[in-house]
Amino acid sequence: MHRFFAELEPSVTVTEQNLGDRVRYILCSNTFDVTELERLRRETVPSSNENATAEDAVPQVAEQPAHVDTAVNYPVVADSNDDGTFAQELEIVEEAIVEMRSTPLENRPRLPRKCLSKRNQAVVSALNPMLGTYLEASRDLCDTDSILFGVALAVCRIIGANVSTAGQR
Repeated sequence: MHRFFAELEPSVTVTEQNLGDRVRYILCSNTFDVTELERLRRETVPSSNENATAEDAVPQVAEQPAHVDTAVNYPVVADSNDDGTFAQELEIVEEAIVEMRSTPLENRPRLPRKCLSKRNQAVVSALNPMLGTYLEASRDLCDTDSILFGVALAVCRIIGANVSTAGQR
């Protein structure tokens, strides 16, 4: 997809991650309905007598599942191995962010330092896509701080790390 975009728009510099984030945002925000996505796909896919590998570069956007958090209305793309833990992790993140927004800085718990094991890295990687949607909706720097701290707290809770009680440093 990145190569395809670079060929179509050579003057625009975009990373693969940025392009993927934009695709996920468009999918989750329901900017286009299914018929419009199909029309766009037909326009961008080359004819069958042209390069057949270019079709692989175009994402099958209408078929990707998306979770939408209705309480705050933040769209979140589910990971491919969604076995019910995704919804639970999303709930933990939501609770931690709400908790941190209402907690004064001096009363926040102390987060432990953890090594980046494969399991911890997998948890962080699973939560990364949803972090962007929260940060986009951030109202100010204090809210951004609460979101980042809340997600860090959620990671600690998901991996089972011991978190000190609020206010104890």
